[in-house]
Amino acid sequence: MNATLRQLLVGIAFMTAANCAAAQEMGDAKEGLAFAGRVCAECHAVRAGETQSPHAQAPSFQTVANISGMTATALRVWFQSAHRAMPNLALSGQESANVIAYIQSLKTRD
Repeated sequence: MNATLRQLLVGIAFMTAANCAAAQEMGDAKEGLAFAGRVCAECHAVRAGETQSPHAQAPSFQTVANISGMTATALRVWFQSAHRAMPNLALSGQESANVIAYIQSLKTRD
């Protein structure tokens, strides 16, 4: 195999691997809502349009979604950091990605 063809194949393999990794990080908003309903709704208002959380200090997911600069990366960092007002939840990577996708789906402003 000549060097040019080998470089092309290595490049294609690298791009395929990168696309697969990115796809794994993308979450399923529907699954995120289901998880949030089971786990997060005890303290947070998790559904679109809900403004009052069961725990007065817990922001609604709609509020979180509309915080300026709230990106998937910011949410991922938030989930991986300890917070004294929140239980220490251990979400799997997919659970986290799903909840993040759901929260982002609630965004109503640019």
